[in-house]
Amino acid sequence: MSQATPVNDRAGFTLIEALVALSIVAIALASIGGLIATSARGAGSIEARLTRLETARAIMSALPDRDQLNPGILSGEIADHHWRVDVLPFASEDASPQSRSKWVPRTVVITIRAPDGAAMKVNTVRLQQVNSR
Repeated sequence: MSQATPVNDRAGFTLIEALVALSIVAIALASIGGLIATSARGAGSIEARLTRLETARAIMSALPDRDQLNPGILSGEIADHHWRVDVLPFASEDASPQSRSKWVPRTVVITIRAPDGAAMKVNTVRLQQVNSR
């Protein structure tokens, strides 16, 4: 005579318990994936900004000497980045056009536009020596 072993109804996981565990794992993985995607977008944005900044530095270093920097517009393209330099008279309430200073400030505005359309603008001031004649 064979003796039947008692069946334990509580052994193992039910289908619902397995589905709940899988859904928790899926939510955790989706959260991690979202963080990775955000980090990748941020890194790409920083890389693009640094490229525009390096282009601006290259343009600033290639500008004419302060004695040869005349008001006007310069433009061109470097590595698919379009750039424009506007040299303007410096506008200030404190600066008088009739002052007898040896130096005249010039506003230099450098605009860089990347191939993807993102733009960067750098404003600076350069002093230009007045020719005494």
